[in-house]
Amino acid sequence: MALPAQRVEMIPIDRITIVNPRLRNKKVFKGIVENIADIGLKRPITVTSRQGPDGPLYDLVCGQGRLEAFRQLGQTDVPALIVTADAEDCLVASLVENCARRQHQGVDLLQDIVGMRKRGYADSEIAEKTGLTTYYVSAIARLLERGERRLVAAVEAGYLPISVALEICESDDQGVQAALHKAYEGKLLRGRSLIAARRLVEVRKRSGKSTNLPNRLRKETMTPEALVKAFQEDTERKRLMIKKTEATRNRLVFIVEALGQLANDDTFVVLLEDEGLETMPNRLAERIHNTRVIAP
Repeated sequence: MALPAQRVEMIPIDRITIVNPRLRNKKVFKGIVENIADIGLKRPITVTSRQGPDGPLYDLVCGQGRLEAFRQLGQTDVPALIVTADAEDCLVASLVENCARRQHQGVDLLQDIVGMRKRGYADSEIAEKTGLTTYYVSAIARLLERGERRLVAAVEAGYLPISVALEICESDDQGVQAALHKAYEGKLLRGRSLIAARRLVEVRKRSGKSTNLPNRLRKETMTPEALVKAFQEDTERKRLMIKKTEATRNRLVFIVEALGQLANDDTFVVLLEDEGLETMPNRLAERIHNTRVIAP
């Protein structure tokens, strides 16, 4: 990794190259700009120096947001820690800084890793440098290569195991349901995670693999036909929800009536009391009482 900083200097912004550029959330970046404009730069950027044909050039190690904020504020020079490091050290240090950000986008970090793969690094080398497992690096790269940004985001969110994401990626609709069932049986998906995974599969089937379609594609799909289709799909979902609600209500009515009849059986009531099961939720007791009153 990069050696300890040697000195702090004011260096020209236009002499700095960002070796590992990444996209930034506009709202977060605006906050950085406003903060620097109000109170100044609290921490210098970090660069490494190399000799150019017309003077020293600099490669950015960390501090892309601060550098771009200075540029947007119209500054020509920026305070920088100048360290001794080669190109590989700069790249790895940049990845480490990205991983250390508190509000980072998981897919953005993984794109950095895919970038290392394109530069010729083997999965085992990437795993060693980033602290991830070789299997994880390989699996994430396969998902991204197939455009499965939704699945990658779910894996990074922690509710979808990477092995299940791979099975979903490589399966048809029937195979996806089988993969979810297998994950449930294997206790990989339970409770809220299973619900979130099923919802993800439905959204992925309806809206595609990516989590952020380009604006151009969004505009193309906002046609009258697309709006009608979306309305029909939403209506069908609500119709199914109503059917499920009615079925659930009918089951509850049946249960209440059955318990009401059992409550009229003195022998059954005595048996419950002997077993210490004579109490029940107040709302259920009220419903059963009303059923007993209404019953002829």
